[in-house]
Amino acid sequence: MQTINRIGVIGAGAWGTALAKHLAEKGLETRLWAYEREVVAAINGKHENPVFLSGVALPPSLVATGSLSELTEQCEGLIFAVPSHVARPVLRELVRSISIPIPFVSATKGIEEDTLNLMTQVMTDVLPPVMHRDLMVLSGPSFATEVSAGKPAVLCLAGSDEELVKTFQTVLMTPAFRVYADNDVLGVQLGGALKNVMALAAGVVDGLDLGHNVRAALITRGLTEMVRLGVAMGADPRTFYGLSGVGDLVLTCTGSLSRNHMVGVSLGKGERLETILGNMQAVAEGVRTAKAALGLARRHRVDMPIVQEINAALFEGKSCRKAVTDLMERDAKPEKGQP
Repeated sequence: MQTINRIGVIGAGAWGTALAKHLAEKGLETRLWAYEREVVAAINGKHENPVFLSGVALPPSLVATGSLSELTEQCEGLIFAVPSHVARPVLRELVRSISIPIPFVSATKGIEEDTLNLMTQVMTDVLPPVMHRDLMVLSGPSFATEVSAGKPAVLCLAGSDEELVKTFQTVLMTPAFRVYADNDVLGVQLGGALKNVMALAAGVVDGLDLGHNVRAALITRGLTEMVRLGVAMGADPRTFYGLSGVGDLVLTCTGSLSRNHMVGVSLGKGERLETILGNMQAVAEGVRTAKAALGLARRHRVDMPIVQEINAALFEGKSCRKAVTDLMERDAKPEKGQP
């Protein structure tokens, strides 16, 4: 099994910073690329990221850089954790700095809005063909603040090269950070992206104060929609009952640290989307993913009523209460049947 000692993390948001901290504390030579100069300066000078992960002390061994060529120099593995809407331009810049194939782990949970591509599909568009088989996906229930505090987390790592997945499973695992191996790259990505859309809807339910009953029902029916789209796109339906499906879905729809849930709560209380997003420093991936999910549903002719209604509430001026009412008053259907 290959030994990995030097690793680069691309993206110094909360999740990228938490992963870099985790790897540096494990003893790997870790570099973290940040777009913002002030973030680079704070990490290197004060060993903290006050912009995206405030209050967390970072190990002095973690080195931040604003140069992708410096990041990739002698690098033996890359973890990609930038927001999905800037993934393609960052990858285009990155590819100029790569002289040899480097194993690549996507930790970004989103779908490209214009193309409806998943992150590994964007990567195969931009990265050289020799790197395509080395693409992996890390996903699962994992709030960055809890991981950075050393609290236990369990995730899955999916890739087509079984030995490479085992290698990075070893790289990532610690007693408090457990990683399961998987090979359903498509399903793991869909689970990680679509759960953010369902978290928006769950937040709307909570913002309207509709109670725990309907939130539990929404999570359950949301999972059905995720499976339905996944099957239509060729994913393994079992994936959605695992860590990147049910695990991440439950966390993001109920956890108090969920940005997407918080956006939904504010929507349910009548706040305008522009105001909500304007007051946020971090990215709520579900807002952009909602449009992309609806696009994929239409492309694959899949019925996703929750996704449809959350889009109407986000972008078409439909009241959240009317959206919930329309979901509740749909024609009667059997629960079991086609996914």
